[in-house]
Amino acid sequence: MDFKVLGCHGGESPKHHCPAFLIDGRVCLDAGSITNMLSLREQQKLEAVLVSHAHIDHVRDLAMLADTRTQQGGPPLVIASTPGTIAVLKRHFFNDKLWPDFSKIPAAGGKGGMTIGYRVMKAEKPLDLGGGASVRAVHVDHTVETCGFVLSTPDGSIAYSGDTGPTGRIWEVLEKEEELRALLMEVSFPNEQHKLAKVSGHHTPESLDKELKKLRDHKGLPVMLYHIKPVFEQRVETELSRLRARDMTILRLGDQFVL
Repeated sequence: MDFKVLGCHGGESPKHHCPAFLIDGRVCLDAGSITNMLSLREQQKLEAVLVSHAHIDHVRDLAMLADTRTQQGGPPLVIASTPGTIAVLKRHFFNDKLWPDFSKIPAAGGKGGMTIGYRVMKAEKPLDLGGGASVRAVHVDHTVETCGFVLSTPDGSIAYSGDTGPTGRIWEVLEKEEELRALLMEVSFPNEQHKLAKVSGHHTPESLDKELKKLRDHKGLPVMLYHIKPVFEQRVETELSRLRARDMTILRLGDQFVL
């Protein structure tokens, strides 16, 4: 499984890009930074974007990605998420006001159907992504309807937390996952900002440390950290360096792994 970091921060600057992770060149986890990191050819190869929730830092690049795809032609780009998130995208994003409704606009050539197509995911029910890959959405706790994902391929599976603070169900699901290769886990604020983290549905290093202890059966699992707020980057990284219980990596723009 090829894994590439397109964006991995909880904010934006020339050195910080919002979350988006490319799997095998054809599936993206979230859409915070796709079009500013992929060539037109790479964008055209995308088959699906799995959206954890509807906050703008996770859906922003769906807008320009759809605009480009309608000119490129080809089959519809699948946008997959839970019912509440899909409803928000339809009503507030691709609504012919903020941005055109590309689910009603044919791609160039007129042979491949509409530019985008929605796939509504039922919680914890596999969605076939083709090529032997599938994904399950697992609800997590954030300020809006949000899910994490367990993405399974013939090479194994990875888990993606989405934006979350302390939560429950996803750890129960991961305990049963036998071929888990890595966990992408959010952490956003330093410990001193624990009240802000709690009210906004995010983690600090301290709350993250407590949460990872719920994952009892995968002691050596690599944990890849993302969503650090750029303003607090140095403080969060210093606090994370004091956590010794897990194999943790802070993701950087452009990182690539074979999992």
